[in-house]
Amino acid sequence: MVEKIMINWAYVIILFILGFITYKRRALDLFGSLIMILMGVVIIFSAGTNWLLLIVLFLIMCLLATRYSKKYKRSLGEYEGRRTSKNVISNGVVACFMAAFGGYYLPLVGGFIGAIATATADTMASEIGVLHQPRLLTTMQKVDPGTDGAVSLLGTAVGMAGAAIIGLAAYLLGILPNPFTAILVSVISGTVGCFMDSFLGATFERRFMLTNEHVNLIATIVGAIVGILLI
Repeated sequence: MVEKIMINWAYVIILFILGFITYKRRALDLFGSLIMILMGVVIIFSAGTNWLLLIVLFLIMCLLATRYSKKYKRSLGEYEGRRTSKNVISNGVVACFMAAFGGYYLPLVGGFIGAIATATADTMASEIGVLHQPRLLTTMQKVDPGTDGAVSLLGTAVGMAGAAIIGLAAYLLGILPNPFTAILVSVISGTVGCFMDSFLGATFERRFMLTNEHVNLIATIVGAIVGILLI
């Protein structure tokens, strides 16, 4: 018991270091880094360090995707750069809630994976898909890269691949015992959540009825629900 507590606190220290690095590297603003640390602490002491590692994997994948073709994205005006606390909350609060209670109710494990898979798929699809000619989800007309509600074959494929990696990691970390189930839950929930994000972007965000943060939050809720239903 004492050893476990010491390990948990060691991870808390690592989490503070990670938060400092993300702030200094301008990946997150100050409040974004602090909220990330707070969510991580909740996950560590409620669900365990392996659940936190899945969040860390999501963060690393998204940072790499954001940095990919940085100059080209800047030329398009689509380089997001430093993310704010609103981004952290909209992408992470559902997964944090699922982790807080996932140890007591098995379906919430699927919700946790579904929320992370959705956030991963959506971020990677947006960051990599911007390099390919997209189409508006509701009309399939060609639109400019970065248009709200736009989808592309490249972005969809990368998003699904990212979700699959989350599922595989969930199995390797022991969050779900069956690799097929873990990957299936992650890919399906991540893909559904990602397309929900695009649909909301095409129908509501383009009309300024929802912000990007609202869309991300709703999408992760949908992904979590799908994950719960698949467990």
